[in-house]
Amino acid sequence: MTPTMDGAALVDEVEAFHRRFNVFPTEAAYVAVALWDAHAHLLDCFDSTPRLAFLSPEPGSGKSRALEIVETLVPQSMTAVNASAAALFRAVSGANGRPTILFDEIDTIFGPKAGDNEELRGFLNAGHRRSGVTYRCIGDGGNQTVQAFPSYCAVAVAGLGSLPDTILTRSVVIRMRRRARNEHVEPFRARIHEAQGHKLRDRLAQWAEQTRARVVDAWPDMPEGVTDRPADVWEPLLAVADAAGGAWPERAREACVTLVAASKANDKGSMGIRLLADLRDHVMVGIDRLPTVAILDRLNALDDAPWADLHGKPLDNRRLSRMLAEYMTADNEPIASRNIKTAGSVLKGYYTADLHDAWARYCPPPPESPLPPLPGTENTA
Repeated sequence: MTPTMDGAALVDEVEAFHRRFNVFPTEAAYVAVALWDAHAHLLDCFDSTPRLAFLSPEPGSGKSRALEIVETLVPQSMTAVNASAAALFRAVSGANGRPTILFDEIDTIFGPKAGDNEELRGFLNAGHRRSGVTYRCIGDGGNQTVQAFPSYCAVAVAGLGSLPDTILTRSVVIRMRRRARNEHVEPFRARIHEAQGHKLRDRLAQWAEQTRARVVDAWPDMPEGVTDRPADVWEPLLAVADAAGGAWPERAREACVTLVAASKANDKGSMGIRLLADLRDHVMVGIDRLPTVAILDRLNALDDAPWADLHGKPLDNRRLSRMLAEYMTADNEPIASRNIKTAGSVLKGYYTADLHDAWARYCPPPPESPLPPLPGTENTA
């Protein structure tokens, strides 16, 4: 009979292996990545699998090395650079077993110059859930039939910039940065260290078999405030931490809170939500209406905002009208400009009363210390 393995000690070793070669930005990142490596061996126990995303604003930040270390620790690793969606879903549904897909240079797939990759985005989205499938026509001419290909698999990516929102919200995001001069790692030598990682991988697989029955029906307690999509992302990792025991349940929940909070801080939402939030927090503070021309002036003057340069042009009244019309007033009418009487004339503009319902439904809570009203925004009837 195989002796029961110490899960906590094993995941400790996985974390230590990463620390030898990777400098992550936070302690929470080491915890999350080690648990993600382990969860890949227990994929059939979960209803969903989070994507692991190593992202950075600049090259040379250790993303590819992080992915290399993950590759040594996960089952059936498959490195995919510029792989097509068709190749990936056939690999996932193939007879050789479900791979763990590792996508380096993901910015070449989804970056601003990458073009349209909706098919690949659809595959990555569908594969987040165990029930996810990709439908394709097979056969020739009039003999084609529709076949469902399973898409469920673990995916880790690395790249510059960001990811599409549909993938980002399904991911544990590690925002990498270049090493400081006082941060040192051990040089990774594939001929030596791959074998060490593979030994850990094989032990993780053995522990997973011993632990499967405990994990398959687990409903881990979520930290307060972690609900909806973040809870889906973290549930498998917390289940693994609970199964490992030791300090991992507590460390996992601390990491969960830290990384979920960080993702919210970095999440500007869609352009529409960003527009609504900027109108509420910066443009229409303390006033009940504002002409469109004044709204555009204030939006385009905001620092750290995209409005002054939208594909080379500033936001104009036509695009502002089109974006706001996507949202509804409390009376379920599209938000639209209305007449505003000013001294000696009537201008088109927007009323805060028409925006309140959209602000409440879509925007994050307002800043704790709202900015004072902008000068010159006094209302004139």
